[in-house]
Amino acid sequence: MKRRIYLDSAGTTRPDPEVLKTYISLLETHYANSESLYDEGSEVHRMMEKARSAAAGLLGVSAEEVIFTSGSCESNSTAIKGVCFADPTRKHIITTPIEHSSVLNACRQMERLFGYDITWLPVYEDGSVRAEDVRAALRPDTILVSVMYVNNETGALNPIDEIKTIVRKESHAYFHCDMTQAAGKIPLSFKDVDLASISAHKIHGLKGSGILVKKTYVPMEPLISGGEQEFGFRGGTANSAADMVFAKTLRLALERQSAFAAHTRKLHDRLVKGLSEIDGIVINSPANGLPAVLNFSFERIPSEVMQNELNRRGFMISARSTCEAHSNNPSYVLLAMGYSERRASCSIRVSLSMENTEEEIDAFVQAVKEMTEQYG
Repeated sequence: MKRRIYLDSAGTTRPDPEVLKTYISLLETHYANSESLYDEGSEVHRMMEKARSAAAGLLGVSAEEVIFTSGSCESNSTAIKGVCFADPTRKHIITTPIEHSSVLNACRQMERLFGYDITWLPVYEDGSVRAEDVRAALRPDTILVSVMYVNNETGALNPIDEIKTIVRKESHAYFHCDMTQAAGKIPLSFKDVDLASISAHKIHGLKGSGILVKKTYVPMEPLISGGEQEFGFRGGTANSAADMVFAKTLRLALERQSAFAAHTRKLHDRLVKGLSEIDGIVINSPANGLPAVLNFSFERIPSEVMQNELNRRGFMISARSTCEAHSNNPSYVLLAMGYSERRASCSIRVSLSMENTEEEIDAFVQAVKEMTEQYG
């Protein structure tokens, strides 16, 4: 069978062998319920809390501010709905139209079912929002500002440092940041960030494993009612083995962060150079975005057609967020950036990891070139 080339690391990543080895060992030996009072359960609880403290130390927050979840979709939904439910007197949310669907749909649900007013910030051609637009949108009844750090379709970076400072100093709103595509790839600071979402499977960890950072002063209602698990904010028997290896996943990602940045930048520049030499290709990602994500369009071939043909040639890529992969609609991210419906309907996302090589990039560029000549 012809070797397949994986270029969809923004969708998910291959679990690190070290993480898998530890996880399997834990499943075999430490399977007791962490809430049980007998010795085996107490040991699992102790190990979970040790992992929580380790993850917190790596992130620069306190252990009681780390809530284990099933991933960023849950973390995003919990942050938005949980904070709103805790203070129903303020019913205004500020966010952007380029957020992950878990944020968009949580906000829409708050609007549709509970009468919240949503301000959708304008998005500029570079795929980001502006801090001054956040300032202009703030109101006395603003309960939450939710802005992602790195866009999952284009790699565009939002000015989070500026935004969080404005929210902290000029309002009583809480600031939530979806850091799913940023963690392990760029330096992060949680100063003045009230809530943040991270997912393990984006950094060579396990699917079904995530973290919601929630500062201790932030009031929040649980979405999953149950016992006292996760400080009472998330009921249900803990996915203890996955939670325990999150700290290791995060540590490995942070240790490799500088090497990741250098490697993906080299591949990104090679990819941009190759694609730019193909007549009709337009790059949608900003030049100053995350190098690991590159979005482009060839307006004579729809996304689905190009995806299927590239798949046939051995390349695994996406057109948009994997959570939107089965939709034939144009990319809502590119539409928000002001691009035409046709351009947004013909987009392809390439996302890179340390495992990709220059030879793979060259092979991909050659495949795209052949396709544009054949179908274009």
